[in-house]
Amino acid sequence: MVRRVGVLTGGGDCPGLNAVIRAITKAGIMEHGMEIVGIENGFGGLIHGLFRELKSRDVSGILPRGGTILGTTNRDNPFAYPVEKGDEVVYEDRSDECMENFRRAALDALIVIGGDGSQSIGYRFYQKGMPVVGVPKTIDNDLLATDVTFGYESALLTATEAIDKLHTTAESHHRVMVLEVMGREAGWIALGAGIAGGADVILIPEIPFKVDRVCKKILQRVEEKKNFSIVVVAEGAYPEGGSPVYKTTFDGRKKLGGIGNWVAEEIEMETGIETRVTVLGHLQRGGTPVPFDRILATRYGVAAINEVAKGNFGVVMCLQNDRVVPIPMEKVVGGNKLVDPNGELVTYAKEIGTSFGI
Repeated sequence: MVRRVGVLTGGGDCPGLNAVIRAITKAGIMEHGMEIVGIENGFGGLIHGLFRELKSRDVSGILPRGGTILGTTNRDNPFAYPVEKGDEVVYEDRSDECMENFRRAALDALIVIGGDGSQSIGYRFYQKGMPVVGVPKTIDNDLLATDVTFGYESALLTATEAIDKLHTTAESHHRVMVLEVMGREAGWIALGAGIAGGADVILIPEIPFKVDRVCKKILQRVEEKKNFSIVVVAEGAYPEGGSPVYKTTFDGRKKLGGIGNWVAEEIEMETGIETRVTVLGHLQRGGTPVPFDRILATRYGVAAINEVAKGNFGVVMCLQNDRVVPIPMEKVVGGNKLVDPNGELVTYAKEIGTSFGI
């Protein structure tokens, strides 16, 4: 009998995390008579034993709240935990400590809410003998085996609203406006927001672009007496024959970012048209979840705790054909769901005149 269930949120935050925590807690307590234990700060909390029991009152009112009441991190991989030794950083396997803390807390199962990285870690714990069920989360919408992840629709709305606002200032000043959005190696946010916001050029990682084709589209608009253009660039996009642009963080890590500025400089140099850049950044992760994400997150949470009650572990709850179903973890991790360059969305966008720089 599963009586005591741990839940954690791993990786980057996104709208809808609290909705999942709420659904797991309420359904676990009310429907199954379980005790729900929140693990703070992702897998870091599993390493350091940061556990707290969640009651119904703890999740009251958190449905529309962004972020996660449990905290999260995308650095504390227990199988490669960074430790400073002298002037260098070494990576240690702390997974056995996690297994021991799991046992000491008398947990019967663990629900991992996260994207590919978090689900991959969850799968490794499942292989070590921990009963694990996953819930797919990422604004990037790039997780395999699920039609959509919660958080994506909310991020898409933020990006689309940004394009709407850029339209007015671009038209007023006769400028090219470049908007850089998140997505890692997948172009879902850029593609969706670009279509919804009426972007003239959409650049995504799945379709390496040519700068001269981008400029040709912009100059063509000028000839048509359209003296402004909107270019949406996914952070992982790169020119044909080139490579993605990375920047170094304060602690020496490399992360995607900077392609928007590079594209803007190229456009301004080639066309002579004043070009400005907006990097949307973490605004895409913040704020209240849209109704779609609240509903989907609730469905995922209830489905996950129901699967735990059945004793069916080593699965991730995925949305397929509008049904939430358990999919074996090995079919979900280790890859990314990317935009099909020949798919319907790209094809239709091209047919209404959108350029992909090719």
